[in-house]
Amino acid sequence: MTEIAIPPLIQQMLQPGFYPHAVTEPVQLIQTHISYVLLTGKYAYKLKKSVNFGFLDFSTLEKRQHFCQEELRLNRRGAAELYLEVLPITQSGEKYELGGKGEAAEYVLKMRQFPQESLLSSMFDEGTLQESHLEELGKVVALYHERADINDYIRSFGEVAQVRTAIDENYQQTEKYIGGSQTQLQFDQTKAYSDRFFVERQELFAQRIKGDYIRECHGDLHLRNIAWWQDRILVFDCIEFNEPFRFVDVMYDVAFTVMDLEARQRQDLGNVFLNTYVEQTGDWEGLQVLPLYLSRQAYVRAKVTSLLLDDPGIPAEVKQEAFQTAASYYKQAWEYTKPRQGKLIFMSGLSGSGKSTTARYLSHQLGAIQIRSDAVRKHLAGIPLQSKGGDEIYTPEMTQKTYGRLLDLGIILTKQGFSVILDAKYDRQQLRQEVINQAKANNIPLQIVQCEAPLEVLQQRLQNRSGDIADATADLLTSQVEKAESLTTEEKVYLKVVDTTQPLDTQLKDVICS
Repeated sequence: MTEIAIPPLIQQMLQPGFYPHAVTEPVQLIQTHISYVLLTGKYAYKLKKSVNFGFLDFSTLEKRQHFCQEELRLNRRGAAELYLEVLPITQSGEKYELGGKGEAAEYVLKMRQFPQESLLSSMFDEGTLQESHLEELGKVVALYHERADINDYIRSFGEVAQVRTAIDENYQQTEKYIGGSQTQLQFDQTKAYSDRFFVERQELFAQRIKGDYIRECHGDLHLRNIAWWQDRILVFDCIEFNEPFRFVDVMYDVAFTVMDLEARQRQDLGNVFLNTYVEQTGDWEGLQVLPLYLSRQAYVRAKVTSLLLDDPGIPAEVKQEAFQTAASYYKQAWEYTKPRQGKLIFMSGLSGSGKSTTARYLSHQLGAIQIRSDAVRKHLAGIPLQSKGGDEIYTPEMTQKTYGRLLDLGIILTKQGFSVILDAKYDRQQLRQEVINQAKANNIPLQIVQCEAPLEVLQQRLQNRSGDIADATADLLTSQVEKAESLTTEEKVYLKVVDTTQPLDTQLKDVICS
């Protein structure tokens, strides 16, 4: 970008004397196609460009002021400490003044600046992004969605016609890239998948609306819009300029993060985030719409990257990189639409035997959905996951309900192509037989993974357990041993026994590869 192309206001904002506070020199300028961001050290200042792209209109001063205020309001939901205030910029002759008196010539959003190394995208590049960060993100996003606004107007954006419009526009706007970064086969099959999904799954969309899963979401929840700063997850830079991009199914947001991690070849981290989120919310049924939104998010990244190919100001080497990136996203969008074979695994073993640890390991390796009976039970009882359940949630009736829902979810999701791990004791033959019968009836591949360890190890683990949602204590072990029913000959056909005092990787190779 040559200096002559920078507007006079931005040129003045690059000067340290423009600001009423000390700055770190030089003031840095970051540009996108819709904004200028100036980094001064302690604060960042964001101005909206006077542009109108149809889906976004900042063409008048009044609109830029409105959307600055909206950006402030909406982003305080996920990063209140970053978003400070909207300030006017006044003009006297050729001189601009920040927060001056009189009529505003422009508006700017003032934010607290944080290190770029705090972005999850930067942490990923540096190799410092850990499973624990994704677990925390799953909890933060679950709470973000729980608190998100919802009303009849917002719900209307969950109607099939509304959802379809945005997805169909992506296809229309990318037809010209067929034969280049997009292939005809991928285009045809990706579009056919979403066309079919909208026709065949109308009842599912209705259920999502009825269940209040269409909310005022973030709309752009990829790793560059999430930070780990001061030991907290901050979710920022949501979509403020377009309601259909923000009034969406909560799974639309979830899909953006999962897709971004999978695009970076870290399916395991995407799995950690996804499993944490659905366990927190109890919205396992929402996974039925996830493949559609995964494909959509990859496709929209392909489209946005493809737009660079039309810009005459972009150097040839940058265009070549953009071509490859777009092609990769188009392929990823297509791969999400391919039919998959679901697989059902249920765990077995006493409390403390390592079922959840083993199930978590398997879920990361298989990209499976881990459904813990402890979480299901507490969602059914309407109590927070971290609260200790009383005797009333451990009655035989409640146990039957819990295992019934585990099985229902397992069958629903495996029929949609997910691998699912039912993480519970399964110490009664009747409970195991119900899973076997349903798996047979629906032609679903089945495996039983039984976790074992010496009794003294189980006792020690339960005594040391903290911060987990499971309520079982060491004093329950004796009765569990007495009541547990051995596996039958038929059940042993599906059985894999795991000694959880030994490394899991070597023991579970055949389960992962089967």
